[in-house]
Amino acid sequence: EVQLVESGGGSVQPGGSLRLSCAASGFDAATSVMTWARRAPGKDLEWVSAIFADGRTRYADSVKGRFTISRDNAKNMVYLQMNTLKPEDTAVYTCARCLTAFGVQCLDVGSWGQGTQVTVSS
Repeated sequence: EVQLVESGGGSVQPGGSLRLSCAASGFDAATSVMTWARRAPGKDLEWVSAIFADGRTRYADSVKGRFTISRDNAKNMVYLQMNTLKPEDTAVYTCARCLTAFGVQCLDVGSWGQGTQVTVSS
């Protein structure tokens, strides 16, 4: 059974950092396109970052230079390091296994995690 479980969300002040983790099971994340998306209250889903099987990474302009996606193939884990967080980064963050991607956009999602809340507020 394919499963994605996120962790690491929480509340942080502006300028702070958080690292989100996504534990994958039932498939090999190293050979998949793994993505992070977020949904803020009242807003559309935003694709934040993607990491491809060959290690290439892509980022939304809104997080470029602040967020870093990475993968630990031995642990079948995907991470999102988020630095210099802003109030507008507040959202539920979800990792997804992407079957078809175009840049940071996932066009065909294979599996979703349950999401983890990130709140940036002073």
